[in-house]
Amino acid sequence: MRHTRTFVAAAVGLGLVTLSACSSSDSGSGSDSKTVTLVSHDSWAVSKNVLQDFEKQSGYKVRVLKDGDAGQAVNKAILTKDNPQGDVFFGVDNTLLSRALDNGLFQPYAAKGLDTVGTAYQLDAAEHRVTPIDYGDICVNYDKAYFSKHKLTPPTSYADLVKPQYKNLLVTENASTSSPGLGFLLGSAAQYGDSGWQGYWKQLKANGVKVVDGWEQAYNEEFSGSAGGKKAGGDRPLVVSYASSPPAEVIYADPKPSTAPTGVATGTCFRQIEFAGLLSNAGNTKGGKALIDFLVSREFQEDMPLNMFVYPVVKGASVPAEFTKYGPAAQDPETMAPDKIAANRDQWVKTWTSLVLK
Repeated sequence: MRHTRTFVAAAVGLGLVTLSACSSSDSGSGSDSKTVTLVSHDSWAVSKNVLQDFEKQSGYKVRVLKDGDAGQAVNKAILTKDNPQGDVFFGVDNTLLSRALDNGLFQPYAAKGLDTVGTAYQLDAAEHRVTPIDYGDICVNYDKAYFSKHKLTPPTSYADLVKPQYKNLLVTENASTSSPGLGFLLGSAAQYGDSGWQGYWKQLKANGVKVVDGWEQAYNEEFSGSAGGKKAGGDRPLVVSYASSPPAEVIYADPKPSTAPTGVATGTCFRQIEFAGLLSNAGNTKGGKALIDFLVSREFQEDMPLNMFVYPVVKGASVPAEFTKYGPAAQDPETMAPDKIAANRDQWVKTWTSLVLK
């Protein structure tokens, strides 16, 4: 979903075959192929031994095509749906789900083990076109050192972000190209209502919010609290990221700090659920089904948090202690019904663009 390129540099060496571009017809993913191709956003990652277990048990070799930010990846998958780049798509979330379903991106498949997945995450339970894989919370993160140095209390809510003391401090992602950027927009709409969010964003713009294309740039270049941002000279101590970002800053620091250098504004969170689906024109449907079954297996679900910094959806799957200590899931995140997102998303993004970017 988010952190893998920076926090899990070892993912490059996982033995995955990352494709720059190919269709299922030229990737070796035919109906009788022993290769299955997973299309995902850039933050896909899995431990080498866990992937090898799947390959050994199933007999399939996994190829991975990473296709940019989640929003970009979904749009490209829709454009290529008649001749898809792979067999399974991972990484469409509840903010973009209706777009994928309305465009016929997936074919139905009820995964083995689906009965172990929490019902709250099964947003397509009637048709099983997608399978829930993980969840997380999009939230504003803050740089503890900055606020301590300036003797300023960090913001805790959407309302705080438009106050004068936080002027020119926040960086967020473009809602039209970035999943966390869209999630932050939807969170503000859930907070302020269908007609109130526009006024809120006018206030944010007047208060100096900076908008960049995607999470990578916002968090690892602009945000002063991240390891990457420090190296890049980032000067924004507030960033739209995830509730699971602080534990990542601890886990991959050397030496490890005793406390996380970043914190979460808990009143700014929006719940994000990610799904995987069998692409409608997949060349290797049998392999694709086996791969989706693997994604909801306890082995993958428990491996996932420290690779992609998300929470498992399978009941009883264990979560690393670092998550509990440094990045617990939000207690009361904003949410929005999928049909409401579907009915309003495109117009809201268009309005947001005219308000904030022009």
